[in-house]
Amino acid sequence: MALHPKVAQFIASLPPAPPGPLNPDAMRAADESHVAPLEQRMPVHAVHDQTVPTTAGDVPVRVYKPTAAESHPVLVYFHGGAFFLGSLNTHDHVARALANATQCAVVSVGYRLAPEHAFPAGLNDSFAVVEWIEKTGRDPASGIGWDGQTLAVAGDSSGGNFAAAVAAMALDAGLNCITHQVLYYPSLDLDFDVERYESLTSNAVGNGLETAALKPFNAFYIDSGADPADPRVSPIKRNTLSGLPPALIVTAQCDPLRDEGELYGHKLKQAGVSATVHRYESAAHGFVQYFSWLPEFEGVFAETANFIRNTKR
Repeated sequence: MALHPKVAQFIASLPPAPPGPLNPDAMRAADESHVAPLEQRMPVHAVHDQTVPTTAGDVPVRVYKPTAAESHPVLVYFHGGAFFLGSLNTHDHVARALANATQCAVVSVGYRLAPEHAFPAGLNDSFAVVEWIEKTGRDPASGIGWDGQTLAVAGDSSGGNFAAAVAAMALDAGLNCITHQVLYYPSLDLDFDVERYESLTSNAVGNGLETAALKPFNAFYIDSGADPADPRVSPIKRNTLSGLPPALIVTAQCDPLRDEGELYGHKLKQAGVSATVHRYESAAHGFVQYFSWLPEFEGVFAETANFIRNTKR
C-alpha cells in the first residue's frame, strides 16, 4: 500500500531543507511557531504546569487531568524530536488526546535536550520523573493523583526510545511500578547501518523522514556521549528483555524505523513479555503527531486506551 495521499501531499508541499549543518535553535523555533493557540486545542478537564523535584534535579512537566476525580491511572509521556527537538508545547495536542482517550492523568516530561545537555541528562530526567511519581504521586499534594495501580510510559520516535529505556532502567532498579509501555514508531537502534533493517532501504526516500537524515539528526545525541552500543541508547541491544512490562508497539508502513520497532516486539515476545505490534498501513513516521486526525489513523489513541485498560502485567 502506498503512502496515504494526504500525507504525500503534505510532504510534497514542504520546502527543501536549508543548506549547511542543522541549526537546533532555528529548528526549535520553527516547531514552536506551528503550535496551535490554546483556544484551538482539544479541551481537557484540567491542565497545569509544575516542576518536579527529582534525583536528577528539577524537571518541568505538564499534567493533564481527564476528570475531576481525586486519583487516576497515570501515563508518563516522552515527546519525540531526535533528542534535540520537541517540547511540552509541540506535543501538547498528543498529550491532550492521550488523556481524553485513556482517562489517565498524563504527565508530559520536559526533559533536557541535546546538544546543550550531554547524555544521559534527558534520559535521567525521564526516569527520575517516574521514580518521583512512584514515591510521591499518590499524595494529593503532588499534583498528580496517581491511583497507585496503573503507571504507563509512552513516547513517539525518540520519546519511544526513552519509554523503552526507562522501562528497562526501572526493572534494573527494582522499581516495579511501570505496568505498560507504549512505543509509537520508536527509534530503538541508533546504529544506522542501512543493511541492518530492510525498511531503512525500502523506505529510504520520499516518506518524510529519510534514512540519510537519521545520522545527522541523531548526531547531537550521539556526539554528546550516547553510545549506540549502550542499551540505554539502543534498547533493542539489551541482553535480556524478560521481566519488562507489556508493550504496545505502533509502527508505520512507510517509516525507515519500522522494522526495528517490529523486531523489538518480536524479541519481547521471545522473552515472554506480552507485546502487541500494530503496523499502520500507508502511514509515515510522525503520523501520531501530525496525522492522527485522518480516519485511517485516528484509532491509535483508542487502541492505546484499550491496551492500557485490558492488558495486565
